[in-house]
Amino acid sequence: MAVASSSSTALISAALPEKGAMRLATQLLLAVAGSLLLIASAKTKVMLGPVDMSLQTLAVLGIAAAYGMRLGLATILLYMAQGAMGYPVFQSTPEKGLGLAYMLGSTGGYLAGFVAMVAIVGWAVDRGWGRSIVKMLGAMLVAEVVMMAMGFSWLSLLIGAEKSWQFGVVPFIVPDLIKVALAAAAVPAIWALLPKKG
Repeated sequence: MAVASSSSTALISAALPEKGAMRLATQLLLAVAGSLLLIASAKTKVMLGPVDMSLQTLAVLGIAAAYGMRLGLATILLYMAQGAMGYPVFQSTPEKGLGLAYMLGSTGGYLAGFVAMVAIVGWAVDRGWGRSIVKMLGAMLVAEVVMMAMGFSWLSLLIGAEKSWQFGVVPFIVPDLIKVALAAAAVPAIWALLPKKG
């Protein structure tokens, strides 16, 4: 079963074989590579004031924009499966990982939100929005708001709405908006560099 449509307008679509076993093998390789990128981005921390940020939101947006919805979802779900099996793939998991226990903890809503982000941005890209910075920015902002809302809602159940807002949303607003802007600007710029199909 193929995991991306041959008519996709995702960035990677130009490099995928048209059909057959080679296409499926390429998609599987891309999903594994994408999951490795997600792991690396989760472990890469950037200090911005009192809060350390990972580059994961940027990686999630980039994978959704590059892969489109179906291959993007396959990639993020592979990453989640690795975490559920206990591998230390998430930002703060210890060396031995904690599997589902970690996923149901304070970051659970944000992890689920990443899946929603990929679906939203991937859907937009599959419809050609990746060629327009305005449309891409709009889709990525919606995806960001949905992810933050899911994270906030889950965290509120664990520590209350006030603390959830103070510690789970506010410190991330500006850094995440910067990541959204970078990703939204990069996608049309990359499309502009690619050769036009005759």
